Amino acid sequence: MKTFNYFQPTEIRFGSGRLSEVGQAVARWGKRCLLVTVPEFPPFAPLYARVKELLWDAGLKVAHFDGVVPNPTTEVITAGARLAKEHGVDVVLGMGGGSSMDSAKAIAVEATHPGTAWDYLFFRDKQPSEKTLPVVTATTTSGTGSQVTQVAVVTNTKEKNKSALYNSILYPKISIVDPELVRTAPPDVTASTGFDVFAHAFESYINPGGSAYTDLMALEAIGLVVDHLPKAVRNGTDLVARTHMAWADTLAGLCIANAGVTLPHGIGMAMSGLYPQVAHGRALAAVYPAMMRYTWQAAEPKFAAVARLLDPFLQPLSDGEAAHRSGEAVDRFLKSINLWTRLEDLDIPEDEVRRLAEASLVLPDYKNHPRVASMDEVIDLLKKSYRDEPENS
Repeated sequence: MKTFNYFQPTEIRFGSGRLSEVGQAVARWGKRCLLVTVPEFPPFAPLYARVKELLWDAGLKVAHFDGVVPNPTTEVITAGARLAKEHGVDVVLGMGGGSSMDSAKAIAVEATHPGTAWDYLFFRDKQPSEKTLPVVTATTTSGTGSQVTQVAVVTNTKEKNKSALYNSILYPKISIVDPELVRTAPPDVTASTGFDVFAHAFESYINPGGSAYTDLMALEAIGLVVDHLPKAVRNGTDLVARTHMAWADTLAGLCIANAGVTLPHGIGMAMSGLYPQVAHGRALAAVYPAMMRYTWQAAEPKFAAVARLLDPFLQPLSDGEAAHRSGEAVDRFLKSINLWTRLEDLDIPEDEVRRLAEASLVLPDYKNHPRVASMDEVIDLLKKSYRDEPENS
């Protein structure tokens, strides 16, 4: 067994009804709170009101920034940081999906440092310091794992670039994972975010930076997604399915915080930077079938293990045969959750495939893929993801 390190400082409060603890959790870290969410809309109005009441009851003063958008932009982060500074907040509560939690982390940096959050991306010499405001999260989706990671993804619309802050100072202090909060997510959001859970777990599993510990959690998360995501898509009120997906999301987040992601996430990040209308989970769904067929021979035993989780009928087959059919197994799973997607369906211009391929190799994720792709190979993978169903080769 190879040596490894594992680090996770976030206190996880998991289970139905745990939102009731949000006031006490936030009050441990400050007295003036910035609540960070997407804009209020009818299904969330009672939730926002309840959370504010819980915060007030805990003696907190609350400013509400509700300007978060999908694929949050540098402009969004600056607006939130401005409000945080105006109100002199000393703790940030990110409540929502990955966009809200990532925004909370980036706002916590920009509100306490010179310049903007974009100045503190993972590859910069300047990095967030201890001045960064503490962050607490309460997740309302099962997808990004942001509640337990040190990552904040931000989009720069002027540069048409999506990148990330990545620093251990960004781990949330406390994360509340209450499956009851996810029951309002519609089927398409449930499917898209749920497939992101699968991708996080799978990519950490095949990542050379993984370990015995992350492999254990990754396989558990993948099994939970396979068993419970289709149920959650069919019936969003199924609390058992929602609870298992919330746990799978948390496990997968713990995995990527220590192992990282690979080529598909590099492509997905590039896609959202160039085409902000594309949901992250759908971007992944579009490229995964071709990616599985491109990669399986480079990590045969692990592709075989995941293929058998996706399709128990592959159990008797050799690792080579099972791994070879992993692409077909992913195809069937995507179709079972109504997420079968081609790049054409995402309105990505066919003549911009090369541009997308070039952007996909900007982040270092592709270097951690079991089969490191060249530019021409990424272009070919994207072409196979564009319109027709890929062959099983």
